Amino acid sequence: MPRTPHPRPRPRPRKGRAGPATAALAAAAVLATLLAGSSTGPAAAADEPAPVLVDRFEGEVPLGNNPPADAIFTWGGDADDHPQLKLAERADAPEGDKVLEGAYDISAYGGFSHEFAVDTPPQNWTAHQGIRFWWYGQNTAPLPPGSGKKINFEIKDGGANGGASELWTTSFTDDWEGWHLVEIPFADFVYRADYQPVGGIDQVLGLNEMWGYALTLPGGGPGEFALDAVELYGKADPALTASVVTDAAVHPVKNGETARVALSVATTGSVPIEEPVTVTYATKGGTAEPGEDYTPVTGSHTFPAGTASGTTHQVTVRTAKASKPAEARTIPVELTVTGAKAPRENPQVVIDAHGLPYQNAELPVKRRVADLLGRMSPAEKAGQMTQAERNALRAPGDIAAYGLGSLLSGGGSVPTPNTAAAWAKMVDAYQLRAQATRFQIPLIYGVDAVHGHNNVVGATIMPHNIGIGAGRDPKSAGKTGAITAKEVRATGVPWDFAPCVCVTRDERWGRSYEAFGEDPALVEAMETVIQGMQGSPSGKDLHRNDKVLGSAKHFVGDGGTEYGSATTGSYTIDQGITKVTREELEAVHLSPFEESVKRGVGTVMPSYSSLDILGDGQGPVKMHANAEMINGVLKDRMGFEGFVISDWQAIDQIPGDYPSDVRTSINAGLDMIMVPTAYKDFTRTLEDEVEAGRISEARIDDAVARVLTQKFRLGLFEKPYADTTHLDKVGSAEHRAVAREAAAKSQVLLKNGDKKDGAVLPLKPSQKVYVAGSTPTTSATRPAAGRSAGRAPPEGPPRARRSWRA
Repeated sequence: MPRTPHPRPRPRPRKGRAGPATAALAAAAVLATLLAGSSTGPAAAADEPAPVLVDRFEGEVPLGNNPPADAIFTWGGDADDHPQLKLAERADAPEGDKVLEGAYDISAYGGFSHEFAVDTPPQNWTAHQGIRFWWYGQNTAPLPPGSGKKINFEIKDGGANGGASELWTTSFTDDWEGWHLVEIPFADFVYRADYQPVGGIDQVLGLNEMWGYALTLPGGGPGEFALDAVELYGKADPALTASVVTDAAVHPVKNGETARVALSVATTGSVPIEEPVTVTYATKGGTAEPGEDYTPVTGSHTFPAGTASGTTHQVTVRTAKASKPAEARTIPVELTVTGAKAPRENPQVVIDAHGLPYQNAELPVKRRVADLLGRMSPAEKAGQMTQAERNALRAPGDIAAYGLGSLLSGGGSVPTPNTAAAWAKMVDAYQLRAQATRFQIPLIYGVDAVHGHNNVVGATIMPHNIGIGAGRDPKSAGKTGAITAKEVRATGVPWDFAPCVCVTRDERWGRSYEAFGEDPALVEAMETVIQGMQGSPSGKDLHRNDKVLGSAKHFVGDGGTEYGSATTGSYTIDQGITKVTREELEAVHLSPFEESVKRGVGTVMPSYSSLDILGDGQGPVKMHANAEMINGVLKDRMGFEGFVISDWQAIDQIPGDYPSDVRTSINAGLDMIMVPTAYKDFTRTLEDEVEAGRISEARIDDAVARVLTQKFRLGLFEKPYADTTHLDKVGSAEHRAVAREAAAKSQVLLKNGDKKDGAVLPLKPSQKVYVAGSTPTTSATRPAAGRSAGRAPPEGPPRARRSWRA
């Protein structure tokens, strides 16, 4: 059952309080008018419930806890994006003695959350109008309303716990100097459309099972904040008791068929609606012609008082049978709702493209690519060259609006629950959005499944490449690739950013475990993993439901960087400079990539590092800007026919401004850019550079053709959605047996010695052997398969222990 927090009187400033707090109290009514549309002030009116405290920040909830405990924790795109939090005593604290202070410097995304403990009932917020808190404005003088830094604020509604809840979001701007009371009515929160941990629940802000809140802090530079006294205020808004939701945002349908859009009424607590709810609907706008492509629809439906929550009304849109080939056309269904909250976006019907040559699976891939490429606009081509991180989407509709070619899940970017089935559902939802584009070009979704499908809880975890290399068994390497591919494809993901075919030359490099070893011949021998992942070098097997597109990385020389040469962080070897003669480059670092190309690898990812070929007089060149290596060696000399995908935000490290970064990288031979957040800036900049003639149209056409070729080979145009045939194989005993065998083969005795020196083998029946290493841990940590997994699966590969008994 939901728990209701205990109400408390509104605190008043203590005598001797510093000036800013007093000024904030005086300004509270004005601020409430700006943010809430009404002026209730800090004190509750006679007919309102007393304010209810959610957080005091006096230490009752320790910082740094993680769920399932009652937790205030940070998160971000990477470690540097996590804000630094502390509870600080302040004389001007609006409530109590302490406030929550924080500092941040966010490049991608970051913030903090308070999630209530999972072993306690959720809170019931239904009696209140909204949530409010004290925020310390960081400005030296008040700014015009809406011009300050934007902070996103979300609340966690329903579900099993905070990590499996439904997210509702809004925002405010820091326009103030000193303490201000921010009041946000629950009516201002909207269903978060860009990300939902479990794909959404019912799209109704119930407020009767609340699991906490989160703040997303501004990116793009350093900043500070202070927060105090998060509480519920005011009397419940009756407008929140009911909402109208749709079954899907996009409804693809073949020409001549009828689309059915379901409109449902839902209520807080799933109780019958108290007042009538009317939905007026009309087809209008879009690219389809009314009367020619479809029969226009207008009407209204009233759900009478007493209607059960979940009751559905169906709107039908009949499309016309077409005899001529045509691109996809859209039919938005505009909704007007009275008596309840309307959906965040209107649904749209999409009449599928039909009869166009590129849709004919019987034609050679080359002809299909040429036909589709010839129809595309510059903006559509730019979209196909763009890969965004799924959490960076400002709205799901941006997939179609920008014609994005690819999405990826970065580290930790997973659905909740983090299961194979939830992954398939998540990817399918993104693919559905791509169906609203003119040519319905499917997304190609990518993940770093570098030792099994390591982002998915319960998946089979393989040894890292260094372990596979230690086993020196090409057949075993191929098996691990095949198992990984089957599990990845079952979750709707057709692209794996693996394998790493670098040659590691200095064990101080922190990513040495990603390499098969220090010998290029060994690395080449282990590239059977590519056949395991992709099948035939010709690409003819990529359409199968147990194969994925691979990616040889990181081109070229990331394993040979010189210690002390890196300038991107405190660890001075990663992303540094590889200094080699041309002969050493060919023999050591390039040869594994030549083997990858021979094996038909579908994509190649350049390295963050720089290459300095001794004696050529050029000095270090960033690999993402190295046209000689990418265009000259990889594509021209080696004959690589796949496409080149950048690493995460890697073009930003190229010297120069952003247009220069885009221009240099594309002209150097990159075909798709992992932006991963700046997809709007990238597509716009790329179009501008082409229009200005600084990137040729021929270069763009070559890049897009390479991307489309792999999408056709993968069969995504025919089957864009997840084929879950092998979903029950994810983490199966059969698959784990392969992982166990590979892990066992990776255990290598470096030296046995002879009997007089105390040979280890053969073991005596009663003998104990101490196993030492960087982390000779118990079974609780460090599996033999390595790290980089969402969570260690039960009954996984064998683990090193502190001691082994013979």
